[in-house]
Amino acid sequence: MAMKDLLLAAQHAARHAYAPYSHFKVGAAVRTASGRVFSGCNVENAAYPLGHCAERSAIAAAVGEEGGACQIIEVAVHAEDELGVAQPAPPCGACRQCIHELGAKARVHFLSPNGEQVTQGIEDLLPFAFKLRRAAT
Repeated sequence: MAMKDLLLAAQHAARHAYAPYSHFKVGAAVRTASGRVFSGCNVENAAYPLGHCAERSAIAAAVGEEGGACQIIEVAVHAEDELGVAQPAPPCGACRQCIHELGAKARVHFLSPNGEQVTQGIEDLLPFAFKLRRAAT
């Protein structure tokens, strides 16, 4: 049942997306270790590189409420085309990195290209995540 509420939150967020250029609405919801759910949607911009992915919008909401120590345990992504038909949309590379940094053991739920709901660990989606190493002083 827990995954269902996360998917519903992602679907709700997708319906609020600002996607006037691609008409591809994406919503994401993250659950943190505190049990709270935060959602976000994609926000496009005429200068395409300046847009925001739904996953990072949801993560920003979580960090904004819980601080940088928040720990993501689960992420759901939902995407719809301009007719409202669900579409596959696994997190992009930048979002995978962001999820990994705040939840190295997080589970990610998304629709596969064949229309099935998929759940993967973020380590499986990003097996060689970048980790900033500090120089010894």
